[in-house]
Amino acid sequence: MAEHFLKFDKDGIAVETGAPAKEKIKSGRPSSKTWNIEDDGNGLYAGIWESTGGEWEIDYTEWEFLHILEGVSVLTEDGCEPVKLVAGDSFVIRPGFKGRWKVVEPTKKHYVIKV
Repeated sequence: MAEHFLKFDKDGIAVETGAPAKEKIKSGRPSSKTWNIEDDGNGLYAGIWESTGGEWEIDYTEWEFLHILEGVSVLTEDGCEPVKLVAGDSFVIRPGFKGRWKVVEPTKKHYVIKV
């Protein structure tokens, strides 16, 4: 593998399973799988995340670029209209974003996070 080139490939990467904190869940029983492909030790992370259906509160203190690979989700910033996310959508969430993430159909994304 190239030293300065990162392929989003989960083969050989340990999966981390999780779920939102119970007090943040608004509906459903969402669970997630994460394959963290990059951790540079300085607050930069990249990988693949997928989640089952449900809705939960989110509060970002970091930057995140993400690209939806599969599924349907709805992202709603407090005080704003909901935004439907489908396969092919790419966007950035800035620090200070507060709202809700709702997985309507199981969703998979690529992410790059800078803390």
